[in-house]
Amino acid sequence: MAKTYPPRRKTQPPRRRGLLAKPIVLVGLMGVGKSTIGRRLASRLNLPFVDADEEIERAAGLTITEIFERYGEETFRDGERRVIRRLLDGSVKVIATGGGAFVQDETRQLILEQSIAVWIDADIDILVERTSRRNTRPLLRTGDPKEILTRLAGTRSPYYAKAPIHIRSGRGPHDAAVDAIITALHRQGYLTK
Repeated sequence: MAKTYPPRRKTQPPRRRGLLAKPIVLVGLMGVGKSTIGRRLASRLNLPFVDADEEIERAAGLTITEIFERYGEETFRDGERRVIRRLLDGSVKVIATGGGAFVQDETRQLILEQSIAVWIDADIDILVERTSRRNTRPLLRTGDPKEILTRLAGTRSPYYAKAPIHIRSGRGPHDAAVDAIITALHRQGYLTK
């Protein structure tokens, strides 16, 4: 008589110690340092880094400013969502998004479901100082940057607050923000020692 064996149980492969299971997506207002912090975080975690705005410009063959001027914000947000969906391809990496990406319902849901969202926050005066260094912010070209950033913070912060990790970036070196993100990833169990 043939020997019978119990059916094989489907098991998940063991998660290797210290490794992330999902990409990290940085969200927050313009000027908070998502790209700079993202590059440093990726380097520290030995992961690839992608700037969503750079990918949007590459896909469109236009700068963000040109897209806003020619086609408007709605068209830009649609392209932004499609690029972010493509970037969330299952591979683990660090992704910096534009300031308005996480405010869009469909984009936010995609990020929350398929990644670890990290809200980087900073005082308005710091954001004004940082954004004044380059004239590439379409939303700041229509008035007083401090007033615009204050208004954007008021309307966007409730959306950013849906990210599971929230850190503050100050006037000091961006490495302090990178340290805070890594600490939060450990504390919340996304990274193990």
